[in-house]
Amino acid sequence: MRGSGPQGRDAGTTRGARVHVVSDVHGNTEALARAGDGADALVCLGDLVLFLDYADHSRGIFPDLFGEAAADRIVELRTARRFDEARAFGRGLWAGLDRDAAVLGAVRAQYAEMFAVLPTPTYATYGNVDVPTLWPEYAGSGTTVLDGERVEIGGRVFGFVGGGLKTPMNTPYEIGDEEYAAKVEALGQVDVLCSHIPPEVPELTYDTVARRFERGSRALLDAIHRTRPAYALFGHVHQPLARRMRIGATECVNVGHFAATGRPWVMEW
Repeated sequence: MRGSGPQGRDAGTTRGARVHVVSDVHGNTEALARAGDGADALVCLGDLVLFLDYADHSRGIFPDLFGEAAADRIVELRTARRFDEARAFGRGLWAGLDRDAAVLGAVRAQYAEMFAVLPTPTYATYGNVDVPTLWPEYAGSGTTVLDGERVEIGGRVFGFVGGGLKTPMNTPYEIGDEEYAAKVEALGQVDVLCSHIPPEVPELTYDTVARRFERGSRALLDAIHRTRPAYALFGHVHQPLARRMRIGATECVNVGHFAATGRPWVMEW
């Protein structure tokens, strides 16, 4: 089994199956509609929702509701890790508004567009900014949603772990370390370990643009050492210090910030 990256198929391989992998779609519906072209299956590692684009503060649910200047300010505070000030600023903006209704309405609109363009078959798990309770409303018969579960694709076993770990950002699908570790443990032996967040390795968790470490999972790292999957695939960190590194027998790959690149990562065997 070989990963050929976003450029395309490795030369000289014998084709058994071809899988395209994306993560951190963040509202890029146009590219998502093409992500499965030429593949036997699409794997999506979450973060479909675009709440706020840190590269373009005019895009996302937050600026749609409060304007680009407010988005500039919230990004400034969060980037400086002034989370208490960011929360206070946000509370002032939301005062008098039905936050849940406004956000869920916008998320529903994004999900309706994105799930409608997913190819058959798609295998997907949640990112930390996703809202899992809404997925059954939009995932069609060609989309299999997995979280702490396994599936066979082309004779290989893929295990999926969705969501993120608790952070000061308080995004919608963050869970405790023990709950996350239980999902990892439930997978057992797999050929490809798929998650939204990376294993807890500094080179894989540090974002060079945000200038901070994102949360990685110790449970994922332990599973890699213990079960030695051929690949560990993930996203979450948009501009990592290292996009790819080997841990023992396992090739660990950040499949990329799909919202920015519009290109899936390709693996085939």
